[in-house]
Amino acid sequence: MIGAGRRTFVTIVVATVAVCVVVGLFLLGPPGRERERRLDARRVADLRELAMAVDLFWSRQARLPAALSDLSHEAELQINPADPVTGMPYSYRVTGEKSYELCAQFAGPSGEDRGVPRVEFWAHGAGSQCFRLEAKDVQR
Repeated sequence: MIGAGRRTFVTIVVATVAVCVVVGLFLLGPPGRERERRLDARRVADLRELAMAVDLFWSRQARLPAALSDLSHEAELQINPADPVTGMPYSYRVTGEKSYELCAQFAGPSGEDRGVPRVEFWAHGAGSQCFRLEAKDVQR
């Protein structure tokens, strides 16, 4: 038989653990949402790499690539031209001599995790989002 003092101690420990779990889920969100945030961060990183690859292609070829697959010929570049979940290629569209769009499908809006919207270029909402870019020369 457990004594009253020991029972109180166990009850306090169980209650403390339960409160910690609830607070953790409140601060971090459910595990599924954290996974979505990590995947969205990966999508943004992929788009940044693609934009740098387009800049390098522009610097070397003096033209925009017709398709993202043209970037694979640049030997030193490690790019991920497809969504990490669906495997579908990111959308790329030439809009002018030096301008283009890169698009991706995002699970949620950026900045949501801190409750403050981000004002950076790659900030995005949920769903399909496109970013308008302009190719620029990079050091060769």
